[in-house]
Amino acid sequence: MILRTARTTERKSDVTLRRQSTLQHALARSFRRHWQLYLLILPPVIYFIVFKYVPMVNTVLAFKDYNVIKGIWGSPWAGTKYFELLFQNPAFPMLIQNTLLISFYSLIVGFPIPILLALALNEIKNMRFKKTVQMVTYAPYFISTVVMVSIIMLFLSPRLGIVNTIASALGFESVNFLGNPDMFRSIYVFSDVWQSMGYSAVIYLAALAGIDPSLYEAAKVDGANRLQKIINVDLPGLLPAAVIILILSVGNIMAVGFEKIYLLQNPLNLSASEIISTYVYKMGLLNANYSFATAVGLFNSVINLILLLVVNAAAKRLSNTSLW
Repeated sequence: MILRTARTTERKSDVTLRRQSTLQHALARSFRRHWQLYLLILPPVIYFIVFKYVPMVNTVLAFKDYNVIKGIWGSPWAGTKYFELLFQNPAFPMLIQNTLLISFYSLIVGFPIPILLALALNEIKNMRFKKTVQMVTYAPYFISTVVMVSIIMLFLSPRLGIVNTIASALGFESVNFLGNPDMFRSIYVFSDVWQSMGYSAVIYLAALAGIDPSLYEAAKVDGANRLQKIINVDLPGLLPAAVIILILSVGNIMAVGFEKIYLLQNPLNLSASEIISTYVYKMGLLNANYSFATAVGLFNSVINLILLLVVNAAAKRLSNTSLW
């Protein structure tokens, strides 16, 4: 019995070694054949390892009383002290509310507009006009955040802004748009949609280009009009790409863009513009409270991860499309 068990174990070991050897040969052969592709993905892999995965080690700072002299690993443990401070902070409900409101507002408004733009561009037969519209809607994506914020401030300035100048000429009173907390979210969201909708539409245009032409021919034979073709051919063809983008968007629901919101902030709109990322910056870098800022950032990342897993599982069950 013992000999039989030993022989079985030896056979399993041999099978495992053969599989490993086969896998190694396959990887080596694949690398020799497609080394250009491996070389192409090397820079982004290095980027993610250096700037995304290596810094994860330092999240231990959230559980320590950081001391600059002792360093991260030499500082004493603080347990969940900074998480308790976060949850007991009077500003915590406001941070969560502002972050979620801006994120969901951006998602509700910004998600369907690129799809509608792609569907509209796909229906245009005049190629010159189509390319012109694509260029005009795509170009704002290349405007830097600082320049974009400067444009918004110049347009909405209470005294010299073009919007208030036109309003004054029409007999209306001047409005301090960026000083009104109720207007801040709309200004942020719609300026962001204007800047990114052309870039996002490119993904959906690529998905539309991959639809089998025979489906359009079949719809034409069945007597379908343009709207029916969009509903029955275009939208199902866009669904996989749209689901993936929706999953990624929901997974980043708590990670609202820091730079633009921080630059648009002022003491008058702070009640609507203070979000988790700006709070982390102020507490961590400006106030040098690194442990507390790390705790806030870690909490934010964990919530994003949970949302990503939940939405991915729901999408997989409902549409059979998911990230994994």
